[in-house]
Amino acid sequence: MTYKIIYADPPWEYKAWSKKGEGRSAESHYKTQGVEYLMNMPVQNICEKDSVLLMWATYPCLQEAIKLGIAWGFTYKTVAFTWIKKNRKSDSPFIGMGYYTRSNAEICLLFTKGKPLKRVNKNVEQVLFSPIGKHSQKPSEIRNRIVDLFGDVSRVELFARTRSGMFGNHEYEGWAVFGNQVDNSITL
Repeated sequence: MTYKIIYADPPWEYKAWSKKGEGRSAESHYKTQGVEYLMNMPVQNICEKDSVLLMWATYPCLQEAIKLGIAWGFTYKTVAFTWIKKNRKSDSPFIGMGYYTRSNAEICLLFTKGKPLKRVNKNVEQVLFSPIGKHSQKPSEIRNRIVDLFGDVSRVELFARTRSGMFGNHEYEGWAVFGNQVDNSITL
């Protein structure tokens, strides 16, 4: 099967600068992959001729994210969403790690392939203020916004992760999924 919407949260590999940083890195939560490995995944085999890729990227991995989208056959267009992370129990901004400044936002890039998909709703907002979950968990609201933006078309989430306790069992409803922490509905 092929999909019009590819939604991806790649397991980016990071360089830790200290022992303390290693304990808080993504690698301590799940297996990460280098960009070369990710580029060789046959994602182009599951894409419709006219499709969109929405890919999460942190600012330190921005160049790698654009390179990856291009390797998968897409053209970078814009930042679709900016998630301003809030603390779980208060309305204050979450303060994460960072190489220079403390990180508290993450972006979801938008790429297109072929003819751009028609926007069915022109009122979808870019910025989302939402609490953090477990490491690397993204707000389910973004999935809702993607469907609001492009409609109820074929869609897949790549690198999906278990999110027990954060979202209900309906979190992947309407989505095919691929990831090492979920029961895959597709193979790559």
